[in-house]
Amino acid sequence: MDKVMDKIDYAILSCLKKNARMKASDISKEINLSVSAIIERIRKMESNDIIESYTLTLNQKKLGNDLIALMEVSLEHPKYYDDFAQMVLKTESIQSCYYLTGEYDFMLKILTDSSDSLERIHRVIKSLQGVSATKTHFVLKSVKNDMAVIPEIETM
Repeated sequence: MDKVMDKIDYAILSCLKKNARMKASDISKEINLSVSAIIERIRKMESNDIIESYTLTLNQKKLGNDLIALMEVSLEHPKYYDDFAQMVLKTESIQSCYYLTGEYDFMLKILTDSSDSLERIHRVIKSLQGVSATKTHFVLKSVKNDMAVIPEIETM
């Protein structure tokens, strides 16, 4: 934004985080600012890529994706990065992928319907040229899974 974000911008983001479909009029009532000012601030945050998109959060269990696994992956050499990244982007069951420092190069979050499906994904990953090791962790329960984090504002 042209200026540093203020307390009001963060309050708007908090409202949208709870419900991205919240009407400007409802946000206006909650933070005591005119509807036109709310709309203007949202548009500025969108145009400055603070708000990148509005997304859908799905109940994975109700869709049949009862299994969550975290998979660490090591590559033999960084030259295999691009091919690995392309496979990740094409695999719907891989919800997120992080490039890491440390013993493993990547951490994948995989959502799938069964251990058989996870095994198929694992075989695809292990068969990729350059993959040297994997380590898989089964998630027993999700304690927290926020899609967006809004920085805490001390005093403005």
